[in-house]
Amino acid sequence: MPSLPLHPAQDVAATRWLAVGSLLGLIVLCLAWELWLAPLRPGGSWLALKALPLAFPLAGLLKRRMYTYRWVSLVVWLYFTEGVVRAWSDTGAGRWLALVEIALCLALFVACALHVRLRQRHARGSAAPAAAASTPAP
Repeated sequence: MPSLPLHPAQDVAATRWLAVGSLLGLIVLCLAWELWLAPLRPGGSWLALKALPLAFPLAGLLKRRMYTYRWVSLVVWLYFTEGVVRAWSDTGAGRWLALVEIALCLALFVACALHVRLRQRHARGSAAPAAAASTPAP
């Protein structure tokens, strides 16, 4: 049975909350990983600061700034790369945490890309009837 399509505002909101949720998950994961779960050095490491750049786009995602969604979809690949390298080289808990990081990065990228695409599609769709209504009839 096919699912009903979401209302345009609902699908944009869904991608927004997926992006915010995966970004928050990535921040929490980075902090917990480097401070408590599997730090490089006992007691935590300075590598926990890698979560700091992830905090900057949070306000832009919540305010639905298109520019933020675009650059986050590019920056997230740095964290994805770190996850792949550490999944390949770490053992034990570090490997599992890296796999979670990879999944969160992919979710964040997909959410940002879909958000931008849907908003552009809705903007084009709403601009066409407005342009047709403003042109005089012959």
